[in-house]
Amino acid sequence: MKQLFSISKAIVALAALFFVFPSEGHASSLLKNGDSNAEVKELQKQLIELDYLDTDATGHYGPLTEQAVRNFQSDFDLVVDGITGVATHSLLEEIHKLARIVYGEARGETFEGQVAVAAVALNRVESDEFPSTLAGVIYQRNAFTAVHDGQYDLSPDATAYQAVREAYKGNDPSQGALYYFNPAIATSEWIQTRTIERTIGNHAFAN
Repeated sequence: MKQLFSISKAIVALAALFFVFPSEGHASSLLKNGDSNAEVKELQKQLIELDYLDTDATGHYGPLTEQAVRNFQSDFDLVVDGITGVATHSLLEEIHKLARIVYGEARGETFEGQVAVAAVALNRVESDEFPSTLAGVIYQRNAFTAVHDGQYDLSPDATAYQAVREAYKGNDPSQGALYYFNPAIATSEWIQTRTIERTIGNHAFAN
């Protein structure tokens, strides 16, 4: 999966800055089995939203949380050790950022439409026309209405997280699109000139 491979490369590069070696257990800051704190609770909330953990967020890092982390790591080609080190934490944060975009931009759309919006952001990371990091893509000037109008600050729901998970795993209903817009309300003449690859719900996905 091209997208997942490139995102993983970025995470590995980031992890190297923190002196992470073959196992995440060498990270300068980590969460592991036996830990109990607020950070563990936040981790559990993310794992629950992504459908990796089917229990309450208790704040205690036990066997269920460890297995959930292992499953997440396996799905996203990370070192599978059940420890939430720099690489795992960084990827979870990337997913959270993208879920905020999906929720802010497309929460009224179908699940497929939400996956497509997430895929567009990941397609931009792959493209030479855009910044090479997800954060760069998200915060690029005028890139996403949700960032401009404050909806990016809303808390994403489980559907947004699931849509992002699908996009990271290579599902791209946008058919490789780099742009999307609502033809009924778009005012940009330039965006109207783009080649539409597919229309899903209220959004046209284009290149």
